[in-house]
Amino acid sequence: MIDGRLVRGERTRQAVLDHAVALASVEGLEGMSLARLAQGLGVSKSGLFSHWPDKQALQLAVIEHARLQWIEEIVRPALREPRGLRRLWALHANRMEFYERRALPGGCFFANVEPEVNDHPGPVRDAIAAAKRDWVTLLTTLITQSAELGELRPGTDADQLAFEIQALGAAVITHTLVHHQEPSFRFARRAVLDRLRALATDPSVLPEATP
Repeated sequence: MIDGRLVRGERTRQAVLDHAVALASVEGLEGMSLARLAQGLGVSKSGLFSHWPDKQALQLAVIEHARLQWIEEIVRPALREPRGLRRLWALHANRMEFYERRALPGGCFFANVEPEVNDHPGPVRDAIAAAKRDWVTLLTTLITQSAELGELRPGTDADQLAFEIQALGAAVITHTLVHHQEPSFRFARRAVLDRLRALATDPSVLPEATP
């Protein structure tokens, strides 16, 4: 028999984490507290302590929640595409779509919190670094697979191309939220698509143009 209290507790936990990721995408992790989250969601602060005993535990849970959200919204749909360049392109296109529809009010959780933790060694910085490392590793892996399938020109530098795709994705957040340049989504899509088509042995596997 399902314990209703456990179900309600898990619902509360998920609601708090959803709210926390959205809040941190704008204001960062340091300004986040159980008291503020409880107030924003209309729940008791004491109830939240049963889930996270301290601020660091909360921050680590929020980072993991943001990582899982990224996988669900961006990575998993891309992996349904055929192996090779179509899958690699879908990964970047999904990221741009996630940013453009403002799934998070600050655009990107990781882009906002990374500068905040860079000078603070410890588990929180390690968790952010691991999430970014996993993302770049995935890009590199998909590029390598594309080369092994013969869809990329021989000699394509997987690390270099992964760096370029990551850098263009990150630039969108700065240009959109700081400089208010809405065409950034279109620029980043076109830049990556043009790069991939130039390196492709058969450009027809990719779109000819971006929206």
